Amino acid sequence: MPVYKAPQRDMQFVLHEMLEVEENYQQFPKYADQFSRDLINQYLEAAADFCENEIAPINQSGDHEGCHFEHGKVTTPKGFKEAYQKYVELGFTSLTADPVYGGQGMPTLLRIAISEMLCASNWSWAMYQGLSHGAMRTLEHHGTEQQKQTFLTKLIAGIWTGTMCLTESHAGSDLGLIRTKAESQADGSYAITGEKIFISAGEHDLAENIVHIVLARLPNAPSGTKGISLFIVPKFNVDESGNIQDRNQVVCSAIEHKMGIHGNATCVMNFDAAKGYLIGPENRGLNCMFTFMNTARIGTAVQGLAASEIAFQGALGYAKERLAMRALTGAKQPTQNADPIIVHPAVRSMLMTQKAFAEGGRALAYFLAQHADIIESSSDEAQKKLSDELLAFLTPIAKAFLTESGNESAKHGVQIFGGHGFIVEHGMEQIVRDARISTLYEGTTEIQSLDLLARKVLKSEGKLLKNMTDLIDQFVEENQSNSSLKTYLDQLSKLKNEWLEITKHIAVKAQHNPEEIGAASVDYLYYSSYIVFAYLWARMAKVAQQKLDQGTTEQKFYAAKLKTAQFFYDKLLNRTQQHAASIKTGAESVMALDAEDFAF
Repeated sequence: MPVYKAPQRDMQFVLHEMLEVEENYQQFPKYADQFSRDLINQYLEAAADFCENEIAPINQSGDHEGCHFEHGKVTTPKGFKEAYQKYVELGFTSLTADPVYGGQGMPTLLRIAISEMLCASNWSWAMYQGLSHGAMRTLEHHGTEQQKQTFLTKLIAGIWTGTMCLTESHAGSDLGLIRTKAESQADGSYAITGEKIFISAGEHDLAENIVHIVLARLPNAPSGTKGISLFIVPKFNVDESGNIQDRNQVVCSAIEHKMGIHGNATCVMNFDAAKGYLIGPENRGLNCMFTFMNTARIGTAVQGLAASEIAFQGALGYAKERLAMRALTGAKQPTQNADPIIVHPAVRSMLMTQKAFAEGGRALAYFLAQHADIIESSSDEAQKKLSDELLAFLTPIAKAFLTESGNESAKHGVQIFGGHGFIVEHGMEQIVRDARISTLYEGTTEIQSLDLLARKVLKSEGKLLKNMTDLIDQFVEENQSNSSLKTYLDQLSKLKNEWLEITKHIAVKAQHNPEEIGAASVDYLYYSSYIVFAYLWARMAKVAQQKLDQGTTEQKFYAAKLKTAQFFYDKLLNRTQQHAASIKTGAESVMALDAEDFAF
């Protein structure tokens, strides 16, 4: 298995040099005087030590062992429970939670950075604690004070964990089809009955209780998504003080046999008149759930970033050591029988692609998290509104593109290893298997694409897109006199204009045929994603060039950043033209066959 080493220097680059976190967070009263560069680095160091020494070593063994299921109980792989207890002792479960309920009150950005390390070092293990953050946020935003005191405090302390129970076997991503029902009881609770599938961390032995956040329908509720309510359903019933009582009528009836993430239990959960408690207003459950789901989508984007990072690390180490053939320009290691494969341009191209995706993905994920913190903490309503709109626009891009690029990076990792990448012992094939789920859960790439184009762009009449293009215009305008950025600025400006033109082209065609939106959406998401990455890479290039111009003891680090930016612009950004060409051909060939004509 690749030996994971947390990329702390690059994380610090994005946090401190690109996003200027310490300076920018001083404007928020809750972080002024406490959220310093030194404090951030201390958290990163502690998390890196935990990831490298506690959960990375049990990643491959956890994959081989998998979860054990017997009579409704799940036992996690060897070492998982002990690692979770260490994680709780280190205080990471309470990191971003409200101090009123036992949290540390740190910003989302810090949690996202730590989450990257957790996912890269052990994806399956990270999911157990990751689901709890969404449950916490849902309770923080929509729970009653009693619910917060009873459930939220225990989640924050890490004594209990959380899940989200959304879909059912017949529903998939169309939650308007769910059938799980909720019936009011005399004591103010609800009896929840139904079956939920694909419930990550739905049953395990890490914590004493599991708090399920469940979507269900009340009697006589409207059909579709407008008739869904949201409920808390604990594994064990509790009294008002949060003390565990008898077992609730919710049980794991099976765990899925999956392609990857074997160390995490993906459960079928059966609710048989289980006791639950309403969160938020009746029939507004999906609205409340989006607090959870949006958090989960950013978390899934980080998983994609993590896949790029760990695949890159594994492939880079191997490429430096594996000897095969000679460099085309002559022997680089004449004392050896062959040269290391890193000398070959084809291998270099795959490594550079992984590096560009990992570092670009890190910039996007942290950029998103910073805007999430602005929404939570700023007193400037205009600033909050802009951040909210940027987050709405960029979340489907981050979720879809970071996971798709993570899958591409994982594929390159196996390819660089050659035949050795296909066998289990090197661990590269595990990255491929684990990463594959990321493009599926929390809304597939295709669903994210429709969300971006139909809802975020066209429904807003281009307003949300304009927020992003305004950032590009602002960056270009501010740096016109910077000759070192000319290549980046010229391409950014050209692509920004083309982006607006292509969007208008789709909108006009969709007026005559709505299928044009669906036919264009996936290409549009990829196209948009590469431009967003181009904007972020230009920002990173600017910082790196400034550091080199000022004189630095880290010349290699900043020079590598510039060279990676140039690679992205030279070799990856031109993929936009393929997607643009596909968009322009329209929906006709996509929809040409009738369903019955798909014969075999």
